[in-house]
Amino acid sequence: MRALLKIANVIDGVTERIGGLADWLVMLVVGVGFYNVTVRYLGRFIGVRLSSNLYIELQWYLFSMIFFLGFAYILKHGVNVRVDFLYTKWTDRQKAMVDLAGTILVLIPLCIIGIFAAYNPVLQSWGRSPNGNWGTWEVSPDPDGLPRAPIKSMIIVAWATLLLQSISQVIKYAAILRGHTEIAKAIETQQESIDDVTLPVQK
Repeated sequence: MRALLKIANVIDGVTERIGGLADWLVMLVVGVGFYNVTVRYLGRFIGVRLSSNLYIELQWYLFSMIFFLGFAYILKHGVNVRVDFLYTKWTDRQKAMVDLAGTILVLIPLCIIGIFAAYNPVLQSWGRSPNGNWGTWEVSPDPDGLPRAPIKSMIIVAWATLLLQSISQVIKYAAILRGHTEIAKAIETQQESIDDVTLPVQK
């Protein structure tokens, strides 16, 4: 179990770094949005078009990336929607049993389906035709717009990172059910290393 928890710890570390990247993207979205608003009104005032589709699309590109990169981070920190008036009254073991069942039966299959469903559309966006040949990638229908392929690829990235974090959560839920509550909580809070926590003696 200790080896599996170390794997979960590594996955959690990757998720934290991805969440940190999303934090920076929030600031970029605010900056690009401020620029778009400023040049739009300034352009109206002086009678010159200063805004560009490139920056307008960049704004929603960045916002979409925050959304996609946040999937795994939200799951790790347990801020996803729950029926709290029931869940908060349960013991750690009861919570772990429900979360384990939901993750294995619903979330992991959903991630796998999401990856497979997005695979071909993403390849087509990069320029792959049904006969296997490669052409030009999908571009914006608007002048000076951004290509669509990179942002569509983030759909697969989102499902893949969510799948990895789901595996980490399964390991931690199983650890709680086996009595390793301290280790599981240490990984979830990122406050302690697994090696710093003593495993309870199994009876």
